[in-house]
Amino acid sequence: MTGAADRMPQHLLRPEVLAGLANLDLVARAVVEGFLTGLHRSPFFGFSQEFAEYRAYSEGDDPRFVDWNVYARTDRTYIKRYIGETNTHLVVLLDASASMGYGSGPVTKLQYGKFLAATLAYLAARQHDAVGLIVFDEEVRAHRPPSTRAGQLHAVMHAIDHAEPGTGTDLKVPFERFHEFQKGRGLVAVISDFYCEPDALLKGVQPLAYQGQDVVLFQVLDPQELDPKLKESALFEDMETGETMEVSPIFMRSRYRERIREHIDALHKSALRAGADHHLVRIDEPLDGALRNYLLFRQRRG
Repeated sequence: MTGAADRMPQHLLRPEVLAGLANLDLVARAVVEGFLTGLHRSPFFGFSQEFAEYRAYSEGDDPRFVDWNVYARTDRTYIKRYIGETNTHLVVLLDASASMGYGSGPVTKLQYGKFLAATLAYLAARQHDAVGLIVFDEEVRAHRPPSTRAGQLHAVMHAIDHAEPGTGTDLKVPFERFHEFQKGRGLVAVISDFYCEPDALLKGVQPLAYQGQDVVLFQVLDPQELDPKLKESALFEDMETGETMEVSPIFMRSRYRERIREHIDALHKSALRAGADHHLVRIDEPLDGALRNYLLFRQRRG
C-alpha cells in the first residue's frame, strides 16, 4: 500500500485528518510507519531488525546466535537478542458503549478509540505478536482470540471498523470473557472513557494481573468533558441512561471540573493498586502520546 502513508511527515497526523483516510488499515499504517520513522535507532526492542541486546547463553539456545567475537575476547558465551524474541500476545478491549459515541469536534471518542485500537493491532502484528480483540458495551459484541495466523489482522481490523455505539458499560463482561478464554502471560490494552466506579475497575483488572497479564488502560475523553465551555444553563442527557440534568456555567466551571479530576485520580489509583498502567488521552490530540506510553509500558513489562 503506497501513497499518503509513504509521504507522511514524521510527526503524526491529527485525528481529524486521520478520519479522512479511506480505511482503518491505512490509518494504522500511516500512524505506525510515521511514528517509527521518527524513532531513529529506537531504544525499544522489536522496532527494527537491528541487534537489541546481549543476554547470557543458556542450555537449549540456538548456537547460531552466539556472538563468537565476544566469546573470543571474554571467554563468555552471549546470545544476540533480536525482534523475534519479543513475541507475545496483545488483546485489545474496545469500549463501544453509548457514551463513547460523544464528540464535541469532528472525531468521537469511539472513532478515536478505533484509531488507537487499529494502530496497536497493526504495531503488534508488525512485531509478529499474536493479536486479539474484544468489543463490548454491556455485552461482548465481537471477540477475536489472539492469533498469528494469516488473515488475523484483517479480521481484527474488520471487527474494529464495524464497532458502533451501543448501550451502557459493564467492564465486568469483557474482563470475565478474557479471563475465561485467554491463558498464558501477555498484554491487555483497554480503551474506554471509564465512566465506571473505580472499585469496579479494580475488581475487573485484578484477576487479569493475578493471571499474569500486563494491563494498560487508555482513558479517552473529549476536551469538553475535561474543560467544558458553557455560556448559559443547559439540559444535559446521559447517553447511556437517558437521565437529564440542568446545569449552570458556574457549576461546570467549578464543581464539575473538580469532580471529573477526582474521578480520573481515583481511576488512576485503582489501576495502580491492580498493577495496571493508566493513561489519560484527549481525543483532540495526535496518537503519539498514547503510542509512546504503550511502548514504554511494553519495555518495562518485557
